[in-house]
Amino acid sequence: KAPFRHLILRVTPDTLIPRPETELLVELVIAAQRGGKGTVVDVGTGSGAIALALAAESAFEQVLATDISEKALEVAKSNQQAIPEDRRPRLDFRQGDLLAPLQGQKVEAVVSNPPYISPAELPELPPNVRDWEPHTALFADDNGMAVIRRLITQAGDILLPGGLLAMEVDSRRCDLAVEAVRADARFSDVEHRLDLTGRPRFVVARRKEP
Repeated sequence: KAPFRHLILRVTPDTLIPRPETELLVELVIAAQRGGKGTVVDVGTGSGAIALALAAESAFEQVLATDISEKALEVAKSNQQAIPEDRRPRLDFRQGDLLAPLQGQKVEAVVSNPPYISPAELPELPPNVRDWEPHTALFADDNGMAVIRRLITQAGDILLPGGLLAMEVDSRRCDLAVEAVRADARFSDVEHRLDLTGRPRFVVARRKEP
């Protein structure tokens, strides 16, 4: 079991253990949601922490959650019992790589805690992370940036004008993530946000109006 915001979630070796930093990502999305109507998608949901917190706390009408791992989605679905029953119908879990399961659907917000650690940094990780958490949820090629770059491109395709992109990133690569979003001309208002320790940990942006 692991706490996340107001929830107690089941975790397994198929999911990351939710981090306190990610709780702040949920806060950022709720604060920026501009009334909260429409659909938000949690990309790489793992235990379901972000999606479940948004379903419980936000005003979004639909919360989608994707993950490439079928076993992780099974855990996320089982964690629905952590939120009030009347909030569960707004959740929809879909298996697939990043935003592929949405098949052309448009959304108001994309939020993600994607893999952002370079495989070369494996020896630096604490044993409880290195040996017990799924490597597909931790590591990305291109110095930890490969998944983030793909996610930015796909988010630009799926977000409605004015839609929000919010990502948790490695503080050591936050500048790279900001540059990657700014390099996509479809985004504006690109900025980083700090975590509770003062490290640059989140990147937010808006899909430009046509």
